[in-house]
Amino acid sequence: MKLASYHAADGAIRTAIVVDETLIDTGIAGSMIDLITNWDAVKDGLAAKAAAGGGVPLASVRLASPVQRPGKIFAIGLNYADHIAESNMGTPERQVWFTKAQTSVNGPFDPILIAKSTGTNDYEVELVAVIGKGGKHIPADKAAEHVFGYCVGNDVTERMWQHAGPQWSLGKSFDTHAPMGPWLTTADDVADPHALGIRCFVNGEKRQDSNTRNLVFNLWQQIEHLSQAMTLEPGDVIFTGTPGGVGAAMDPRQFLKPGDVVRCEIDGLGAIEGTMAAEG
Repeated sequence: MKLASYHAADGAIRTAIVVDETLIDTGIAGSMIDLITNWDAVKDGLAAKAAAGGGVPLASVRLASPVQRPGKIFAIGLNYADHIAESNMGTPERQVWFTKAQTSVNGPFDPILIAKSTGTNDYEVELVAVIGKGGKHIPADKAAEHVFGYCVGNDVTERMWQHAGPQWSLGKSFDTHAPMGPWLTTADDVADPHALGIRCFVNGEKRQDSNTRNLVFNLWQQIEHLSQAMTLEPGDVIFTGTPGGVGAAMDPRQFLKPGDVVRCEIDGLGAIEGTMAAEG
Protein backbone atom coordinates (compact mmCIF):
# COMPACT_ATOMS: atom_id res chain seq x y z
CA MET A 1 0.00 0.00 0.00
CA LYS A 2 1.10 3.53 -0.73
CA LEU A 3 0.37 6.08 1.99
CA ALA A 4 0.79 9.81 1.53
CA SER A 5 0.47 12.98 3.54
CA TYR A 6 -1.10 15.93 1.72
CA HIS A 7 -2.17 19.53 2.24
CA ALA A 8 -5.97 19.57 2.57
CA ALA A 9 -8.12 22.53 1.50
CA ASP A 10 -8.54 23.63 5.12
CA GLY A 11 -4.78 23.93 5.54
CA ALA A 12 -4.41 20.76 7.58
CA ILE A 13 -2.07 17.94 6.59
CA ARG A 14 -4.01 14.70 6.25
CA THR A 15 -3.14 11.12 5.36
CA ALA A 16 -4.29 9.33 2.25
CA ILE A 17 -3.94 6.17 0.20
CA VAL A 18 -2.45 6.43 -3.28
CA VAL A 19 -4.08 4.12 -5.83
CA ASP A 20 -2.76 4.50 -9.37
CA GLU A 21 -3.16 8.23 -10.08
CA THR A 22 -5.77 8.93 -7.40
CA LEU A 23 -5.61 9.99 -3.77
CA ILE A 24 -8.14 8.59 -1.28
CA ASP A 25 -8.30 10.28 2.12
CA THR A 26 -7.94 7.77 4.94
CA GLY A 27 -10.68 9.46 6.97
CA ILE A 28 -8.48 8.95 10.03
CA ALA A 29 -7.61 11.88 12.25
CA GLY A 30 -4.00 12.43 13.18
CA SER A 31 -0.61 12.30 11.53
CA MET A 32 1.21 9.59 9.63
CA ILE A 33 2.98 8.69 12.88
CA ASP A 34 -0.43 8.14 14.51
CA LEU A 35 -1.46 5.94 11.59
CA ILE A 36 1.77 3.93 11.82
CA THR A 37 1.33 3.51 15.57
CA ASN A 38 -2.23 2.19 15.11
CA TRP A 39 -1.53 0.26 11.91
CA ASP A 40 -2.73 -3.17 13.04
CA ALA A 41 -6.13 -1.71 13.94
CA VAL A 42 -6.64 0.30 10.73
CA LYS A 43 -4.88 -1.56 7.91
CA ASP A 44 -7.80 -3.82 6.93
CA GLY A 45 -10.19 -0.89 6.72
CA LEU A 46 -7.73 1.07 4.60
CA ALA A 47 -7.23 -1.89 2.28
CA ALA A 48 -11.00 -2.06 1.78
CA LYS A 49 -11.15 1.67 1.12
CA ALA A 50 -8.38 1.39 -1.45
CA ALA A 51 -10.20 -1.47 -3.20
CA ALA A 52 -13.43 0.55 -3.33
CA GLY A 53 -11.76 3.30 -5.34
CA GLY A 54 -12.89 6.89 -5.64
CA GLY A 55 -10.83 9.80 -4.40
CA VAL A 56 -9.40 12.76 -6.28
CA PRO A 57 -6.73 13.01 -8.97
CA LEU A 58 -3.29 12.82 -7.44
CA ALA A 59 -2.17 15.74 -9.58
CA SER A 60 -4.79 17.98 -7.97
CA VAL A 61 -3.21 17.97 -4.50
CA ARG A 62 0.06 19.11 -2.99
CA LEU A 63 1.86 16.27 -1.29
CA ALA A 64 3.72 16.80 1.97
CA SER A 65 6.55 14.76 3.38
CA PRO A 66 5.02 11.40 4.38
CA VAL A 67 6.27 11.86 7.96
CA GLN A 68 6.04 15.45 9.14
CA ARG A 69 7.91 15.62 12.44
CA PRO A 70 9.72 12.34 13.05
CA GLY A 71 11.02 11.89 16.56
CA LYS A 72 14.43 11.00 15.15
CA ILE A 73 16.11 11.44 11.77
CA PHE A 74 19.36 9.50 11.48
CA ALA A 75 21.51 9.24 8.37
CA ILE A 76 24.52 7.06 7.69
CA GLY A 77 27.57 8.40 5.89
CA LEU A 78 30.08 6.69 3.61
CA ASN A 79 27.90 3.69 2.87
CA TYR A 80 28.47 3.03 -0.85
CA ALA A 81 31.94 2.04 -2.03
CA ASP A 82 31.96 4.46 -4.98
CA HIS A 83 30.97 7.38 -2.74
CA ILE A 84 33.69 6.45 -0.26
CA ALA A 85 36.24 6.42 -3.10
CA GLU A 86 35.21 9.79 -4.49
CA SER A 87 35.32 11.25 -0.96
CA ASN A 88 38.97 10.15 -0.64
CA MET A 89 38.21 8.34 2.60
CA GLY A 90 38.72 4.76 3.70
CA THR A 91 35.90 2.29 4.15
CA PRO A 92 34.74 2.74 7.75
CA GLU A 93 35.08 -0.22 10.07
CA ARG A 94 32.12 1.05 12.08
CA GLN A 95 28.99 2.79 10.89
CA VAL A 96 29.25 6.58 10.67
CA TRP A 97 26.06 8.35 11.75
CA PHE A 98 24.77 11.92 11.93
CA THR A 99 21.40 13.50 12.58
CA LYS A 100 19.20 15.81 10.54
CA ALA A 101 16.93 18.31 12.28
CA GLN A 102 13.13 18.00 12.19
CA THR A 103 13.02 21.39 10.51
CA SER A 104 14.95 20.02 7.54
CA VAL A 105 11.93 17.91 6.54
CA ASN A 106 10.50 19.03 3.20
CA GLY A 107 7.75 18.00 0.82
CA PRO A 108 8.62 15.82 -2.18
CA PHE A 109 8.01 18.57 -4.75
CA ASP A 110 8.55 21.70 -2.65
CA PRO A 111 11.36 24.20 -3.30
CA ILE A 112 14.70 23.45 -1.63
CA LEU A 113 16.23 26.55 -0.08
CA ILE A 114 19.78 27.72 -0.54
CA ALA A 115 20.40 29.52 2.73
CA LYS A 116 21.88 33.00 2.89
CA SER A 117 25.70 33.15 2.89
CA THR A 118 26.04 29.59 1.58
CA GLY A 119 26.90 28.36 -1.86
CA THR A 120 28.05 24.77 -1.58
CA ASN A 121 24.74 22.91 -1.58
CA ASP A 122 24.87 19.34 -2.83
CA TYR A 123 22.44 16.47 -3.53
CA GLU A 124 22.44 12.91 -2.17
CA VAL A 125 19.72 10.51 -3.28
CA GLU A 126 18.96 7.91 -0.61
CA LEU A 127 16.62 5.08 0.26
CA VAL A 128 14.70 6.12 3.36
CA ALA A 129 13.26 3.60 5.82
CA VAL A 130 10.56 4.50 8.35
CA ILE A 131 10.26 2.54 11.57
CA GLY A 132 6.94 0.88 12.39
CA LYS A 133 7.38 -1.38 15.38
CA GLY A 134 9.62 0.23 17.96
CA GLY A 135 12.26 -1.52 19.98
CA LYS A 136 15.78 -1.61 21.38
CA HIS A 137 18.61 -4.11 20.88
CA ILE A 138 17.01 -5.33 17.66
CA PRO A 139 19.07 -8.12 16.05
CA ALA A 140 19.76 -7.82 12.34
CA ASP A 141 17.78 -10.97 11.56
CA LYS A 142 14.68 -9.39 13.14
CA ALA A 143 15.16 -5.85 11.82
CA ALA A 144 12.82 -6.24 8.84
CA GLU A 145 9.94 -6.73 11.29
CA HIS A 146 10.50 -3.19 12.57
CA VAL A 147 10.28 -1.35 9.23
CA PHE A 148 6.92 0.14 8.32
CA GLY A 149 7.77 1.37 4.87
CA TYR A 150 10.13 3.04 2.42
CA CYS A 151 10.36 6.22 0.41
CA VAL A 152 12.79 8.32 -1.61
CA GLY A 153 14.94 10.90 0.16
CA ASN A 154 17.41 13.61 -0.75
CA ASP A 155 20.03 14.23 1.94
CA VAL A 156 20.71 17.78 0.77
CA THR A 157 24.04 18.89 2.21
CA GLU A 158 25.75 22.23 2.73
CA ARG A 159 29.32 21.03 2.16
CA MET A 160 31.15 24.03 3.64
CA TRP A 161 29.20 23.67 6.88
CA GLN A 162 29.53 19.88 6.83
CA HIS A 163 33.33 20.01 6.74
CA ALA A 164 33.82 23.05 8.97
CA GLY A 165 34.21 20.73 11.96
CA PRO A 166 34.25 17.05 12.92
CA GLN A 167 30.46 16.85 13.35
CA TRP A 168 28.34 16.78 10.19
CA SER A 169 24.88 17.47 11.61
CA LEU A 170 24.83 21.26 11.08
CA GLY A 171 25.74 20.93 7.42
CA LYS A 172 23.01 18.32 7.02
CA SER A 173 20.24 20.18 8.88
CA PHE A 174 19.49 23.36 6.95
CA ASP A 175 15.79 24.11 6.53
CA THR A 176 14.15 22.10 3.67
CA HIS A 177 17.23 19.89 3.28
CA ALA A 178 15.43 16.58 3.87
CA PRO A 179 12.88 16.20 1.07
CA MET A 180 11.09 12.85 1.32
CA GLY A 181 8.32 11.06 -0.53
CA PRO A 182 6.44 11.05 -2.69
CA TRP A 183 4.67 8.59 -0.38
CA LEU A 184 5.45 5.67 1.93
CA THR A 185 5.33 2.26 0.31
CA THR A 186 4.57 -0.25 3.04
CA ALA A 187 7.23 -2.88 3.63
CA ASP A 188 4.99 -5.74 2.53
CA ASP A 189 4.95 -4.23 -0.98
CA VAL A 190 8.76 -4.12 -1.26
CA ALA A 191 10.14 -7.57 -1.98
CA ASP A 192 13.74 -6.66 -1.18
CA PRO A 193 14.91 -3.18 -0.15
CA HIS A 194 18.44 -4.25 -1.05
CA ALA A 195 17.69 -4.71 -4.75
CA LEU A 196 16.41 -1.31 -5.86
CA GLY A 197 17.82 0.91 -8.58
CA ILE A 198 18.56 4.40 -7.24
CA ARG A 199 19.28 7.54 -9.31
CA CYS A 200 19.62 11.32 -9.11
CA PHE A 201 19.35 13.87 -11.92
CA VAL A 202 20.23 17.57 -11.93
CA ASN A 203 18.52 19.54 -14.70
CA GLY A 204 17.92 16.24 -16.50
CA GLU A 205 21.57 15.12 -16.32
CA LYS A 206 22.08 11.80 -14.54
CA ARG A 207 24.54 12.31 -11.70
CA GLN A 208 24.03 9.22 -9.50
CA ASP A 209 23.11 5.72 -10.66
CA SER A 210 23.45 2.65 -8.45
CA ASN A 211 21.53 -0.07 -6.66
CA THR A 212 20.80 -0.54 -2.96
CA ARG A 213 22.53 -3.93 -3.15
CA ASN A 214 25.74 -1.90 -3.02
CA LEU A 215 25.24 -0.64 0.53
CA VAL A 216 28.32 -1.27 2.67
CA PHE A 217 26.19 -1.73 5.80
CA ASN A 218 22.74 -2.96 4.85
CA LEU A 219 19.55 -1.66 6.45
CA TRP A 220 19.23 -4.57 8.86
CA GLN A 221 22.75 -3.93 10.16
CA GLN A 222 21.92 -0.24 10.45
CA ILE A 223 18.85 -0.91 12.57
CA GLU A 224 20.75 -3.34 14.77
CA HIS A 225 23.48 -0.75 15.33
CA LEU A 226 21.20 2.23 16.04
CA SER A 227 18.98 0.25 18.39
CA GLN A 228 21.94 -0.62 20.60
CA ALA A 229 22.12 3.06 21.52
CA MET A 230 18.48 4.15 21.58
CA THR A 231 14.93 2.92 21.46
CA LEU A 232 13.60 3.20 17.92
CA GLU A 233 10.01 4.45 17.77
CA PRO A 234 7.20 4.49 15.18
CA GLY A 235 7.85 7.14 12.57
CA ASP A 236 11.60 7.40 13.13
CA VAL A 237 13.41 8.00 9.84
CA ILE A 238 16.63 6.38 8.60
CA PHE A 239 18.52 7.71 5.55
CA THR A 240 20.50 4.68 4.41
CA GLY A 241 23.38 6.26 2.46
CA THR A 242 24.11 7.76 -0.96
CA PRO A 243 26.03 6.35 -3.94
CA GLY A 244 28.81 8.08 -5.84
CA GLY A 245 28.29 11.00 -8.17
CA VAL A 246 27.81 13.93 -5.79
CA GLY A 247 28.59 17.42 -7.04
CA ALA A 248 31.41 17.98 -4.55
CA ALA A 249 33.39 15.12 -6.14
CA MET A 250 33.16 16.42 -9.71
CA ASP A 251 36.03 18.26 -11.40
CA PRO A 252 35.27 21.11 -11.33
CA ARG A 253 32.87 20.87 -8.41
CA GLN A 254 29.21 21.31 -9.36
CA PHE A 255 27.22 22.80 -6.50
CA LEU A 256 23.53 23.57 -6.75
CA LYS A 257 22.30 27.05 -7.62
CA PRO A 258 18.88 28.74 -7.72
CA GLY A 259 16.74 27.31 -10.50
CA ASP A 260 18.43 23.91 -10.58
CA VAL A 261 15.97 21.01 -10.57
CA VAL A 262 16.99 17.94 -8.58
CA ARG A 263 15.11 14.70 -9.24
CA CYS A 264 15.69 11.62 -7.06
CA GLU A 265 14.12 8.27 -7.93
CA ILE A 266 14.14 4.70 -6.68
CA ASP A 267 12.65 1.74 -8.53
CA GLY A 268 9.22 0.85 -7.20
CA LEU A 269 9.08 3.77 -4.76
CA GLY A 270 8.59 6.72 -7.11
CA ALA A 271 10.41 10.00 -7.51
CA ILE A 272 10.74 13.36 -5.79
CA GLU A 273 11.76 16.57 -7.50
CA GLY A 274 12.66 19.95 -6.03
CA THR A 275 13.75 23.25 -7.51
CA MET A 276 16.56 25.07 -5.74
CA ALA A 277 15.56 28.55 -4.56
CA ALA A 278 17.40 31.34 -2.76
CA GLU A 279 16.27 31.87 0.81
CA GLY A 280 14.30 35.10 1.19
